[in-house]
Amino acid sequence: MKAGKRGEYEWPEEGELVVCTVKNVKNFGAFVALDEYDGKEGFIHLSEVSSGWIKYIRDYVREGQKLVCKVLRVDRDKGHIDLSLKAVNEHQKREKIQEWKNEQKAEKLLSIVAERLGKPVDALWQEFGYKLLDTFGTLYRAFEECVMDEGALAAEGFKGDWVPVFILVAKENMRSRRPRPAS
Repeated sequence: MKAGKRGEYEWPEEGELVVCTVKNVKNFGAFVALDEYDGKEGFIHLSEVSSGWIKYIRDYVREGQKLVCKVLRVDRDKGHIDLSLKAVNEHQKREKIQEWKNEQKAEKLLSIVAERLGKPVDALWQEFGYKLLDTFGTLYRAFEECVMDEGALAAEGFKGDWVPVFILVAKENMRSRRPRPAS
């Protein structure tokens, strides 16, 4: 399970936490777009919105709202993704939103790398982006590792004209987690 660029052909896994945007609220539940899965939509049944009794669903969910939901069931044949809002606690919600924001930032940084190399972002995903996901788990983590250790990519076998540019963009745009020496 990785965060990052996912196409319309990929599906979330059961039990996974996903970031959603509410598209349409009905009395029986809410239809949402899965922000990390291009073109995928899910449904939160009224019984999965809150553990208490719900008089007005719009007291809990509104159109345009960002939510973190847990994937209950995925039916690829029918194209249905059933979600639960009530199965996600505050800690999980905060953690998932932070992870999502980090990946948004990492994708912006990758577009800076693409601009400096004069290549389209999609070409970078094909050339090394997906391999970075496999190696580091998230694109954000790959940038983070480069800030902490310039040799991180080389140590994992990555090479090419993009490596120094990737490292430079990481250093320019991300803070190191290392404590600064006292002066």
